[in-house]
Amino acid sequence: MLDRSLEAVVQLAESGLNVRVVVVFRAHKLDTVSYLARYAETFQMVFVYQDEAFESGLDGAIRSALPMTQGPVALVLPDIVLTGADSAGSLLAAWQRIAETGWSVVATEEPDPDALRQVGALAVVEENGVATVRSAAEKPSDPSEFNAFWGMVTATEEQAHRLPDVVSKGADNPLTGAAALMVEGIVNYNTAVG
Repeated sequence: MLDRSLEAVVQLAESGLNVRVVVVFRAHKLDTVSYLARYAETFQMVFVYQDEAFESGLDGAIRSALPMTQGPVALVLPDIVLTGADSAGSLLAAWQRIAETGWSVVATEEPDPDALRQVGALAVVEENGVATVRSAAEKPSDPSEFNAFWGMVTATEEQAHRLPDVVSKGADNPLTGAAALMVEGIVNYNTAVG
């Protein structure tokens, strides 16, 4: 699963970009650190323990990683796998579009309201062949306005400090207005979605 979640990151590195992966972990994940050694020649890796002074969830993990990032940032979660044709290239395509609004997402359509209550939900609209995020919410209690969910997020260096807001329930979500790169499917192995 970890290899599948990193396919899009490998594609970024193979495109010629200088890629640094910041891996946030706790002591019980030391096997993961050893496993990732296979990528040492593909991209630079930095490992950081999740700072307990931050929240214990995903937003705390992101806050722990941010001081180690440089340049544009992609949020790639180990339990999220993109599926479908050219899904690996979608992160590179999203990366290339962040200059427009400071943000872009790799997303998939999701009509099931119960599924949208479990994920980062998006209202994606398409105009003139360009998909953008009209609104976004983390695990909304009322998903009626949403039609998709994100699997990966990219942000410019100037906007990266707001990445924790993307995954914080009730926060002012910065993904509104982001470019949306739609893929055939996204499997979230942490939920029943996908």
